[in-house]
Amino acid sequence: MTSTVDPISLPQRAASNDTEIDREALASLLIEIARNVDPDYRARFDGVPTVDPRMETLRQLLVGREISELSRITHLLDEPEQLAAAVGGVLPSAAARAPHAQLGEALAPAVERAVQRSIQKSPRTLTDILYPVFLPAIRKSIGEKIDQTFQSLNETLRHIFTWHGLKWRFEAWRTGASFSEVVLKHSLVYRVEHVFLINRNSGLLIAHVTADNATSEDPQLISSMLSAIQDFVKDSFNEKEQSSLDTIRFGELRLWSEVGPFATLVAVIRGNPPEELHEIIRDVLLRIHDECSQALEQFDGDSSQLAGVETQLQTCVELKQEESNQGFPWLVVAAVLLVLIPAGGWFFLSWQSGQRWQAYVSRLGTQPGIIVAEQKVRDGQFYIAGLRDPLAADPQSLLAGTQVDPARVHSRWQFYQSLDPEFVLKRLTASLVPPDSVRLSIVNDRIVAEGEAPDTWIDRARAAAQQLSAGGPEFDISRVRDVSPETRAVEHWQAYVSRLEAQPGIIIAQQTARGGHFYISGLRDPLAADPQALLSGTEVDPARVHSQWQFYQSLDPKFVLKRLMVSLTPPKSVRLSIVNDRIVAEGEAPDTWIDRARAAARQLSAGGPEFDISKVRDVSPEARAAEHWQTYVSRLEAQAGIIVAQQTARGGHFYISGLRDPQAADPKALLSGTGVDPARVHSQWQFYQSLDPKFVVKRLMASLTPPDSVRLSIIKDRIVAQGEAPAAWIDRARVAAQQLSADGLSLELSELRELTPPQLTHLREAIQAVNIFFDSGKAVPGPEQLPVLHKLANQLKELAKDARKAGVTAQFMLTGHSDETGRETAKLSISAARAETVRALLKKRGVDPELLLVRGAGTFEPAEIENSRTGNSANRRVSVTVNFH
Repeated sequence: MTSTVDPISLPQRAASNDTEIDREALASLLIEIARNVDPDYRARFDGVPTVDPRMETLRQLLVGREISELSRITHLLDEPEQLAAAVGGVLPSAAARAPHAQLGEALAPAVERAVQRSIQKSPRTLTDILYPVFLPAIRKSIGEKIDQTFQSLNETLRHIFTWHGLKWRFEAWRTGASFSEVVLKHSLVYRVEHVFLINRNSGLLIAHVTADNATSEDPQLISSMLSAIQDFVKDSFNEKEQSSLDTIRFGELRLWSEVGPFATLVAVIRGNPPEELHEIIRDVLLRIHDECSQALEQFDGDSSQLAGVETQLQTCVELKQEESNQGFPWLVVAAVLLVLIPAGGWFFLSWQSGQRWQAYVSRLGTQPGIIVAEQKVRDGQFYIAGLRDPLAADPQSLLAGTQVDPARVHSRWQFYQSLDPEFVLKRLTASLVPPDSVRLSIVNDRIVAEGEAPDTWIDRARAAAQQLSAGGPEFDISRVRDVSPETRAVEHWQAYVSRLEAQPGIIIAQQTARGGHFYISGLRDPLAADPQALLSGTEVDPARVHSQWQFYQSLDPKFVLKRLMVSLTPPKSVRLSIVNDRIVAEGEAPDTWIDRARAAARQLSAGGPEFDISKVRDVSPEARAAEHWQTYVSRLEAQAGIIVAQQTARGGHFYISGLRDPQAADPKALLSGTGVDPARVHSQWQFYQSLDPKFVVKRLMASLTPPDSVRLSIIKDRIVAQGEAPAAWIDRARVAAQQLSADGLSLELSELRELTPPQLTHLREAIQAVNIFFDSGKAVPGPEQLPVLHKLANQLKELAKDARKAGVTAQFMLTGHSDETGRETAKLSISAARAETVRALLKKRGVDPELLLVRGAGTFEPAEIENSRTGNSANRRVSVTVNFH
């Protein structure tokens, strides 16, 4: 029970001498006590409380308020819920005023215990918090460890059965190292030739270090190409921003890339490097970021602040491993082979004999009725012991075909009775000797008896089933039927009773069999089947059947339907049928027959099936006219722009009124084909403007007069304007859209574009006339194309800026082309590479990469027919197409 004690409150009293005590009452009480003090007061009144009530009154006057407050506070402390609510009200302000150091020391143990219990109760919560942080690092670490393991396994398997493998195995035995370490030391021969440090954002080269005797092209150009390839892969396959291309292989050269927060380190390696080299390269990149993090983040092409980076990169190009040229120990290998060959032969023969014996033991273990308890091999002899059912297979005969010498096999078997269903079935067949009418079989590890048998055999079978239930398989005799005459007669009688119960209109109240005679009584509908006639074919003797039936009217829909057909005598145009235990009348009939049918339906509703006459149509002329009128009204209500407010039929005439849009269909024209006489129709329509989108579009076409380049269409009850139009017309359309929005309709102008200003058209034509040409087989333009690229970049930036001012977005498609030289796949690849290179060079010159799209056209869009050297050079180009959105 919840207490209603008020929460703790500290009373605040004003500094005064007022103690809130009734001084007059206190003085009167003291005078009364002084005048009536009697030392014998307590002795003269037996059974009266020993305390003078006037003293209790005095106590209430002096400290009554304090007693009440103490009682309330004590009651509050005894109620945990009320106390918690009171403390919770002051706890936030108290925690805010407490010193931070003391509050932290006080809360630390409780918070630690709470976190510990939360983790013990639900460790998945901490896992979900740390999952996004640790999963990428764990996945990458596990992936590299798996790569190292597979590389070690592949190299070991590749050299395990070669002369080098034998030599390296001897070296591993001699040095104490593992065989896989020796294989990797000799097979993984590599050298780091180049190391590039590239800025991630701009693609500029920060530093480049080359090993001795290593040659390469312009490192700045290689850096640009690597950045272009990275951007091409990301844009082509929609990869995430943090993803990168980490491995490229070309012949003996491998390019390994490690990505940092501000820079990417690319190592060019010749040979077959170990996977552990990834960790060395990553450590160098981490040291560079730790020492020069701020300079890398603010890098703009000036490498003066990154002078110490090349020293760090120099440690990478010094990494290499050369093949050892030690001689092969032929004499040692020959001596080892002379010892191993005889020993191997002896071990092989012993292993083969053991395998044959194990195959024989496994064969015995699968035999039903045989249990192998012990088997061993000693001094070339085989010993086996266990249990064997007399009905099981002979273990000695199972030795045939196993190639085990029977003279070396010593067996010891003890007989037992197996509980395997097959053996139990054989013993039951031998002991019970079932008649031919009974069949014993095994079903789901159970022995099942089926058929007919005398009761004496059934009793013996029940006794056998009870003995088997102690631990053997179940013996089911429930499917064996007793074939005694009395049992057969009872079965035939029950079949007859079940046949009667399935008959509609017959209800069995009582049935019994006594003294070889059968007694049955109940209710029977006169329309139901004759019970005496149903006796035929049941093998029940009619002379032994005594029946007593009382007639009643069944509520079965079939019998009710027959009675309705006799009492109502429906016309030929009406059909009565049973649908879902309901009697349904369909067709046409006079109103007199419909009234009789309604009366019959009301009588049936007291407990019988429902009689539905709603589908019977009245064929009187007035009813036909009313149906035609309702058809016409429904036709009007389905018309757009017509609202029927009121309609009625009175005195053979029809009255209708409502609203009609001038552009809607004519109501009088809709009367044709409805069967309604126009002379009897009186209509009153008031014009209004419908908000149906079809009518609104017609009014907009008349009021706005859109140009030919603009199309108004209806999309999901929305009016959408599409195309191009002058700015003045678009302003008028916006005003119309605001007016329509007040009526709940929308005119969308988002797909309407303003006609491109002339200055944008002129600049677009100048850009589309520019081509960047390439030398044969090259994906990088020559130095003579650099001024063209500078000019093109300036034009693209200018057009993008002017387009934004005009309210449109300019987008540039860079299309790469190639000549007819080489294979078709190579032509497409080099054309796409040329477009990607131009995109990277334009991005480097300040063009927004989001506005640059690339595609490779190969030889499918030639500038000139390639019948001359001029045609070939003209088709090795990148063209630009400008689109406005």
